[in-house]
Amino acid sequence: MPNPSDPSPPAPAGAGAAPSAAAPRFAAMVQRLSAEIGAARSAPELANAKARALGKEGELTAEMKKLGALAPAERARFGRELNEAKQAIEQALREREAALARADLDARLAQEAIDVTLPGRGPGAGGLHPITLTIERIEAIFHSIGFDVADGPEIEEDFFNFTALNTPENHPARSMHDTFYVDAPDGKGGGLLLRTHTSPVQVRYARAHTPPIKVIAPGKTYRVDSDATHSPMFHQFEGLWIDEDVSFADLKSVYADFLRRFFERDDLDVRFRPSYFPFTEPSAEIDMRFADGPLAGRWLEVSGSGQVHPNVVRNFGLDPERYIGFAFGSGIERLAMLRYGIGDLRMFYENDLRFLQQFNR
Repeated sequence: MPNPSDPSPPAPAGAGAAPSAAAPRFAAMVQRLSAEIGAARSAPELANAKARALGKEGELTAEMKKLGALAPAERARFGRELNEAKQAIEQALREREAALARADLDARLAQEAIDVTLPGRGPGAGGLHPITLTIERIEAIFHSIGFDVADGPEIEEDFFNFTALNTPENHPARSMHDTFYVDAPDGKGGGLLLRTHTSPVQVRYARAHTPPIKVIAPGKTYRVDSDATHSPMFHQFEGLWIDEDVSFADLKSVYADFLRRFFERDDLDVRFRPSYFPFTEPSAEIDMRFADGPLAGRWLEVSGSGQVHPNVVRNFGLDPERYIGFAFGSGIERLAMLRYGIGDLRMFYENDLRFLQQFNR
């Protein structure tokens, strides 16, 4: 009886018998070798049986070496009979190889069988990226106080990215060390580049709308920079409010209220520190400070801001003697890092599910 634990099938009945095509001279040898082949229970055993029959030191190979010593008439008959024996052995090898392959497939199918009565496995629940969650939070806060959300091209014209924002031609930001150019600038406000901020969206929006203008522009921006707190591609949102009577006091009120709502803390300290930007005058850096936690007591820069420069208002197509307003810009990754306690900006872009899944529980 066959061993019930052996996954390979026994040799079929008659597998050890010499095929009728084999000549009587080699019938015994064919029968014996075919029996060895039929008894092989694995691919290595079958390879060994094949080597004993047809290998360099195999029995049929030894018989072939006798051909040279035979007379021509005997050599032809001997060669024909030997060839018939070889064909019989090869047929036995093919049959056993196919039987072992079927047995291996049956064993795998049995091992990998699926219980169709089990509940199905649905696709895993996805979630939003922390940057997307941060953008949605920012938009919701500014929507609640009447700001629109605008978008614009990421490949921008030099005019909208620099010239319309009162940036002089010799400003360091225009350098190829800081800006990714698609077309080299021609010195006349021409050329294409990857936008370095979302301020061009403000320009385009203001030129297409009449005051009062209240808008934020979140989106991707690009600068030649990369380290733990900077990325060549990052997200920014900029805000603009233009009307006949908008003051610096409105800027302080709007942005301080935004920070407290964004971080859900009323104990935030906010300060405006004098600075310089070509597109605002006066200008200020905005710093914040937590009352407790790991960053307690440290002033952290979160935004640049200021009253829109008259030249920029003029480039909006508006009269700077009549209209006035403020603008600000903040890095979205920086706000997300402070909100979630993330120490390395690059973690946002490493696609590590262990990191990303924390924000969608």
